[in-house]
Amino acid sequence: MRTLTIGAVVVLAAGLVACGGDDEPEAGGKIEVTATDTECKVGRTEAAAGTVTFAVSNKGSKVTEFYVYAAGDRVMSEVENIVPGLSRDLIVELPAGTYETACKPGMSGKGIRGAFTVTGEAKPLTDDAKLAAAAENYQRYVKSQTATLIVKTKEFVDAVKAGDKEKAKALFPVARTYWERIEPVAEIFGDLDPLIDGREADLEPGTEFTGFHKLEKDLWVTNDVSQSGPVADKLLADVQKIVDLANSEKLSPLQLANGAKELLDEVASGKITGEEDIFSHTDLWDFRANLEGSKAAVAALRPVLDDRDPALAKTLDEKFAAAEAALDKHRKGEGWKLYTELTEADLKELTDTINALSEPISKVAAVVAQK
Repeated sequence: MRTLTIGAVVVLAAGLVACGGDDEPEAGGKIEVTATDTECKVGRTEAAAGTVTFAVSNKGSKVTEFYVYAAGDRVMSEVENIVPGLSRDLIVELPAGTYETACKPGMSGKGIRGAFTVTGEAKPLTDDAKLAAAAENYQRYVKSQTATLIVKTKEFVDAVKAGDKEKAKALFPVARTYWERIEPVAEIFGDLDPLIDGREADLEPGTEFTGFHKLEKDLWVTNDVSQSGPVADKLLADVQKIVDLANSEKLSPLQLANGAKELLDEVASGKITGEEDIFSHTDLWDFRANLEGSKAAVAALRPVLDDRDPALAKTLDEKFAAAEAALDKHRKGEGWKLYTELTEADLKELTDTINALSEPISKVAAVVAQK
């Protein structure tokens, strides 16, 4: 079943050729990026301040990602799950400064990096009142989620340290719900995201396994949390750092748009394949949270979408409703079925609905970036 499912996700990704067209920002034109398994060729290494569009083509044999980093590996924006033969656009708002671009063949490691410079001045997108309001509204959503994230993570950590395995198992997917809703914001801050949410299969050689998934393995596989206290304490401390940083971050409207798409990429790369919560099989809790987080970002941008592209706004409503309906079939009690309880037909339906939603979601950034 896994082979068929992963194949379905590749088909999903292959269908998501970047959208845009006449409404995309044209200042300086798109910057072509050719990614292979060994190179990351960026057509230009300089751009004018404002919105910058990278057109990323994967000419290699591995699924890749493309990032724009500021100092300290702060993620300005990213585009994930670029399968071989696929092209995806990344539209990012960049003030003057020095940055790094990076392709990540295999979606791991520090990436193949290069210097990138932005010069001049440009009015921020938040000079538009509706875009400013969207960013502020979403920031309030982030604060509401992080407030509960820290509470539920502490409850989970306390249960682990008390040796109450059943309570900790029940709290694991609940705490992660609040994390998964805001993961694009959490991913801005360098290495904190992998420390909190890194999967064992993605670890670089010599890297310590920490965070939610280490405790997940202790609970479901080794069935022993007697030595898990230090990992639990570190998880809580790292989550608190994310909460503090996220609540002080000033988000660009493009980060909302790109984040909405990133959350659907998260579903495709981990939840539908069962790779995210591989020990507990609680992937559908994360699936739902990613969907809710994406919808919240779009909701914040809704006044702008209604003005600039009402047809797209209507399509998004329909596709979100369809994805939610497909997922709701798998409710179980107060939660969700385990991934291992899903049939191939179930997974295909979920894949198809995310595919149908991802295509219009990929258009939102271009609408936001319109001059």
